[in-house]
Formats: sequence, structure tokens, C-alpha cells
Amino acid sequence: MSHEQTIITTRDGECPTHVFSTGADLNGPAIIFYMDAGGIRPAVLDMAQRLSKAGYVVLLPDIFYRYGAYGPLDPKKVFEGDVKAILGPLMATTNNTKAAEDTEAILAYLDTRSDVKGNKVGGVGFCMGGGMAIAAAGTWPDRFAAVASFHGGNLATDTPDSPHAYASKLKAELYIAAAENDVSYPLAMSERFENSLDEARIRYRAETYPAAHGWMKPDFPVYNEVAAERGWREMLAFFDRTLRERL
Repeated sequence: MSHEQTIITTRDGECPTHVFSTGADLNGPAIIFYMDAGGIRPAVLDMAQRLSKAGYVVLLPDIFYRYGAYGPLDPKKVFEGDVKAILGPLMATTNNTKAAEDTEAILAYLDTRSDVKGNKVGGVGFCMGGGMAIAAAGTWPDRFAAVASFHGGNLATDTPDSPHAYASKLKAELYIAAAENDVSYPLAMSERFENSLDEARIRYRAETYPAAHGWMKPDFPVYNEVAAERGWREMLAFFDRTLRERL
């Protein structure tokens, strides 16, 4: 397994990025990993590595690069304190629009790698990263074949860069994994989001897991191993079908 660290120059600065692959030539399709609000930390690196072991080149950009140096944060300690005070300043430096803009440079970097198969990429996002992955796919529709969102929040709001507003531009297939009783993605919002996909005739599958918001992250207090392993099975099967089998 190969783990590289590189700097990708975006419109707004230098974005530290982790790249995972098996180290072999023509490794496989690329997947961009959009992190949660906890930022880059060991658990997220482990998740990106696990995804790569399934045969993908996985890019994990630090979308908090505009903030500067931070952490790594320990989510359990963060949730014990003032979450807004700790994460608010970091989250204020980015949004769906900026993440989509950053993706332009990420895609350009992928085009320089000889170990990436195909022109189409996948995207996966967790929590806030779910909406970012969808926005990126809507901004660069000819490049994204598939996007998975796990416990993504605020997918259909009245903000200009709400993920549901990108529905008419999407060409990617979506897998939407929601959490039960998620205040960041209530039933009314999920219906609004799915209605936008239906109207745009986007191919997607939406499921609600019997778990709390953040259940996929092994360093979260709400981590649910059973639900997480189910999520991994669904994710890998989804990307294998939409990316690997179409090469």
C-alpha cells in the first residue's frame, strides 16, 4: 500500500492532500474523499486507506487548508466541549461552492497520474462532505460517474449552493445513506432532496440506516460497527459497479 502526501494548488492556495494506492501501475479508478468537519486525522486516513485497498486511487484533500494549521482533532473530546467554538472557525473557511472549485485542481492533478484508470472518478463524502461531493459532481458532471454520501447533512436548503440545486446538472449516479432522527437531514429535507433528483431523472438509491448521524466514523462517540460495515459493503459494491466494471 502506498501513501503519498502532496500539495495541490487551488484557486485559493495550497491544499495538502493524501493519496492512497496499492503502489502498482494502473491501480484503478480514482475516488475523491470529502472529509467531515473533524478534519484530517488518523481515523479518516484509515478510512481512505481501506477504500484504496479495494483497488482505487483515493485522494483525501484537506479542505480546511484556507484556515491554516490545526489539530489533529479528537472528535470524542470535541463533542465533550463547545463544538461550535471548536469547529465553527474551520467550517467557516469552506462551503459547497469552494469545495467544488477545489475539485477542479484535484481533477487536474489526477490527470497527471499514470496509476489512475479512466477519465471518470467517484466521490464519497461524510457529514458535510456528502454535500460537497454532490456539489462537485454537479459542477464537473462530465468527470463524476458516481457519488456516495454517508450521513450527509443540509442536502436541501435555501442556500444558493445547496446540494439539491445541483440536481439538474448531475450525470453521476448517487447513493444516499441517511441516519435516523438526524436533525441535519430531517424527513422533510430528504423528501425535498429526493424530489429534486426525481425531477432531474437522476439514478440514485436512498436508504436510512438505524444509526445516528456520524455512524461511519470509527472515532465518533456514535460509531456503530454493524451499520458501518453495512455501509462499507454498500459503498464498495456501488463503486465497483459504477466505476470498475465500466472501464
